[in-house]
Amino acid sequence: MRQHMINQVVLVGRLTKDPELRYTAEGAAVATVTLAVARNFRNAEGGIDADFVPCVLWRKTAEHTANYCRKGSMVAVTGRIQTRRYDKKDGQRVYVTEVVAQSVQFLHSGKKQEWPEHV
Repeated sequence: MRQHMINQVVLVGRLTKDPELRYTAEGAAVATVTLAVARNFRNAEGGIDADFVPCVLWRKTAEHTANYCRKGSMVAVTGRIQTRRYDKKDGQRVYVTEVVAQSVQFLHSGKKQEWPEHV
């Protein structure tokens, strides 16, 4: 019997810096962003902490986000969590956990912006 598993995440937060857009050797657009997502409770000092979540965007989603969003932009990312590992030149193994975006919605931040009709 096949088990059904779910790997889906929805995050709403602000970009910590401008999206970094590049292209693979095959010509596919890929952008990386880090999303600052505030926690919904206060810490011991009464402040609100945030998590900084690395996200990877592909193709048109990557290009539109790079063209229309900047540091501080509020976005909603829907995607899946992915883990991977690689070995550095010195032999140290590095583990990476990131969100691979399936869609990005640009949210109103109170500033006048020109948004594309479809993303």
